Amino acid sequence: MIPQFAGLNDTEQKLLINAIPLITALIAGADGNIDSEEKEWAAKIMKIRGYQHPPALEGYYKLVGDKFATHLDELINTLPTGTDDRIKMISEELAQLNDIFPKMDHLQAAHFYHSFVTFAEHVAKASGGILGFGAISRAEGKYVGLPMINKIEMPEDAEETPYEDEETED
Repeated sequence: MIPQFAGLNDTEQKLLINAIPLITALIAGADGNIDSEEKEWAAKIMKIRGYQHPPALEGYYKLVGDKFATHLDELINTLPTGTDDRIKMISEELAQLNDIFPKMDHLQAAHFYHSFVTFAEHVAKASGGILGFGAISRAEGKYVGLPMINKIEMPEDAEETPYEDEETED
């Protein structure tokens, strides 16, 4: 068990493990088509975050990344094929994080939230735009901020550690 899971039951731990594949399926499938570029890019981000992450998420991305591709394919095969039904099901599942985050240390919960949103942004940018990369479609844009999850602000006294895979604004 990783430290972030202390105090969480098996169902809650499973949802945190499934959150990244769920986010990938939500964003990649928002336009009706889960394409290989989005799946491949999500897998690359998983690998990067496995070794470049804030200390508050130590062990999480390694745990999730070890079986990410298999997990994602299994999830996609069990989801409804209709876009609206799929989005509804995934959104309801991800909304359950709103009951889990308050059970966690606030800083850890804030890092999870920030990590999930930035991950969604990366998946959304995997297709579209110039040469098929960089733009977020209108359909993906509706979900990229993960509106079904309550925003968790970083504590004022916490030093926010951006991910190495993010572009930072100057």
